[in-house]
Amino acid sequence: MMSQNRVYPLNLLFFVFLFSSLSSFAQIVLKDKKSHVETKIFSQTDTVALKLDIYYQGGISEKKPTILFVFGGGFVLGRRDSKLYEPYFNTLIENGFKVVSVDYRLGLKGKKFPSPFNTSNLRSAIDTATTDVYKATDYIIKNAKALGIDTGMIIISGSSAGAITALHADYNKRNATPLAAKLPAGFQYKGVISFAGAILSYKGAPKYAIAPAPTMLFHGTADKLVPYNKVRLFNRGFFGSKYLAHRFRKNSYPYYFQYVQDMGHEIAGSPMAENLPDILWFIENYVVKHKRYFMDVDFKDADKKPTFNLSAAKKVIGN
Repeated sequence: MMSQNRVYPLNLLFFVFLFSSLSSFAQIVLKDKKSHVETKIFSQTDTVALKLDIYYQGGISEKKPTILFVFGGGFVLGRRDSKLYEPYFNTLIENGFKVVSVDYRLGLKGKKFPSPFNTSNLRSAIDTATTDVYKATDYIIKNAKALGIDTGMIIISGSSAGAITALHADYNKRNATPLAAKLPAGFQYKGVISFAGAILSYKGAPKYAIAPAPTMLFHGTADKLVPYNKVRLFNRGFFGSKYLAHRFRKNSYPYYFQYVQDMGHEIAGSPMAENLPDILWFIENYVVKHKRYFMDVDFKDADKKPTFNLSAAKKVIGN
C-alpha cells in the first residue's frame, strides 16, 4: 500500500501555476551598480543552447566561492533569471559569493504527467535536468580560472524542481552513478541548499556510498506537491525533506532541516527572502567550518497563512 503521505505528491503540474503567479519571467535587476552579470553558453546542440548567468562583484576572474543555482517550475517552465530569486542572488553576491544560475531542459514539457503508479516521465525529467546541471558544473570547472570559480567551494542550490535536481546531483555524484561520470572523479559539491526538494528512488530508501555534502533543507509540513515526508510503492519512492533529515541523522550526516508548520509549497520560494541570515550561517558553519551539526528547526508563524490553493491552480491549468 502507498504511504499515508501520498496526497498529490507526484502531480507536478501544479508547479506551473505557482511559478507563473510569481512573475517568473521578470529579469533580475541587481541592486548594487558594482554587481555584474555575464551569460555563457555551456551546452549547444542543433535544437537547444543551454546558458548560464554568472552574477558577481569586482572582476570576473577574481576567485570566489560559488553557488550553482537551479530554478523551479515543475520541469515544465521557469527561467534561470526569475525575479523570484533576486533577494537570494543579491545577498549571496554582497557576501562574497558568485552565483551561477543555469538552464536545463524541461523534461516534462508536453509530456504526460506522473502519477504514483507511473513515474517514468518524472524520472526521465529529473535525469535530464541532472545531466544538464552536470554539464554546467563541468563547464565552470574547466573554465574556472577565467570565470573566477573556486572549484573547491561549489555549493549547489535549487527551488522546487530545481531543489529536486540539486539533491539528485549530489546523490548521484556521491554514489558515482553513470549520470555523474562527466564530472572529475575527485570533485564533489561542498554543500546543498534545497527549498522544497525530494529524491526519487527506484531502489528503496536513498543510500549514499560516501557521505553527502552538508545539506540544508526547507519544507512546509502541508506541501501537497513535493512530499514533505515520503510516498512509496514497493521499492519505488519519492522521499522528501523530513525523510531525508531522518536518514541523515541516523547515518550521522550533517544537516539543517527547517520545517514550517502548516505551510505548503510556498516554502519553495519564501526562504530565499525570509531566511537569508540562516542560509549564510549554514554556509559559514557547515561548509566553511565543517561543523557536524544535526539541526531540526520547528518553525511556525501564527500570523501567516498558506497562499497556494490547489483548487485555483486546477482552474488555471484547465483541470
